[in-house]
Amino acid sequence: MGQSQHKKSAITWTDGREVPLIGQGTWNMGEKASLRQEEVRALQLGFELGMTLVDTAEMYAEGGAEEIVGEAIRGRRDDVYLVSKAYPHHADRQGLAQACEASLTRMGTEHVDMYLLHWRGNIPLEETIQGMEKLREQGKIRNWGVSNLDKSDMEELWSLSNGKACAVNQVLYHAASRGIEYDLLPWSRTHGVPVMAYCPIAQGGRLRRGLLEHPIMVDIAASHGVTPSQIALAWVIRDGDVWAIPKAVQESHVRENAAAASIQLTPEQLQQIDEAFPPPTRKQPLDMV
Repeated sequence: MGQSQHKKSAITWTDGREVPLIGQGTWNMGEKASLRQEEVRALQLGFELGMTLVDTAEMYAEGGAEEIVGEAIRGRRDDVYLVSKAYPHHADRQGLAQACEASLTRMGTEHVDMYLLHWRGNIPLEETIQGMEKLREQGKIRNWGVSNLDKSDMEELWSLSNGKACAVNQVLYHAASRGIEYDLLPWSRTHGVPVMAYCPIAQGGRLRRGLLEHPIMVDIAASHGVTPSQIALAWVIRDGDVWAIPKAVQESHVRENAAAASIQLTPEQLQQIDEAFPPPTRKQPLDMV
């Protein structure tokens, strides 16, 4: 993996818009009314710190997370890059239209910047593409993409009419889960499809403790005067072409996530992480949570 002279902090989108490499996830938000205002404030603080990409989904708290996002973006919609996702069983033309309209209503906006198929279900990808393209023509979405699709799925998508309009693939990716590096990530780079990494510090994953408490991560963090979580984030965005969308509610965690964008890992430190968490040498099933 290459190192640039100056660390990139954003990906420049096709329309010229810069989207920060570290954004904000909302999985598990909107589930407790008692946390609502704290969650809204956390997202707003993140926006103020430059993490203006926010990712949500109709699945999260069955729309509850989208309502949190809607409150957080009120009065600052134009400054936020908004991503949401549709259930696989809503992925035909009519289902996508209804799901998108419901999401827009919950978030109090007229469009989403990126609308994703959350994971692949039984509806043919061709129908999903048609539904996404119709929403784009109507101005309800600016771009569309997918989530949790492996290389073979992406190849199938790419072969279909308008499949090459797919603008992103959101997948699980962190230093302790590197399977996409074997084939999916190289394919994505070759075809110009950016990857968005969810659970970039292994949130909710069985390997969280193994990642953040590993002596190498602890030592590297100490050398930078930061936390292991920040090192994990800096690692995910190290090449400047992968987004990371960690979720945080506590103010200290929000500030840590934002600050991770400026951490530059040295070639030696990247090598140490490779030795602790080796890259894949064969095809692995796509990791999901």
